[in-house]
Amino acid sequence: MTTTLKDVMERLPAGRRKKVVARADALVAEAMTLRDLRLARRYTQKNLARKLRVGQDGISRIEQRSDLLLSTLRHYVSAMGGSLKLVAKFPDRPDVVLGGLGSPDREEKGPARKRRARSVEP
Repeated sequence: MTTTLKDVMERLPAGRRKKVVARADALVAEAMTLRDLRLARRYTQKNLARKLRVGQDGISRIEQRSDLLLSTLRHYVSAMGGSLKLVAKFPDRPDVVLGGLGSPDREEKGPARKRRARSVEP
């Protein structure tokens, strides 16, 4: 007789079963790709593209990239109703939430940039 995961889960007390499911959900969430996130939020590439005002191919390219601008990632997550938080993790100290990186009001809070005057020939 073969014992399945379903059999094992059904034999667990309700409280333990709930903890196992919560931990499994957390592990899955840690390993989600952007595509997985989009599918979990029940968006197609086409309707997410519409929200971001890009073509469907743009969403496909974003999902296939391994290196994104934080602002691109923030817009992608925001279009699905989420927010982005960047956390630095160190083995010898508590997590540090980095503020200002890729946030929409970054330009407003940062120092004003001086523009160089360009000479324009008549």
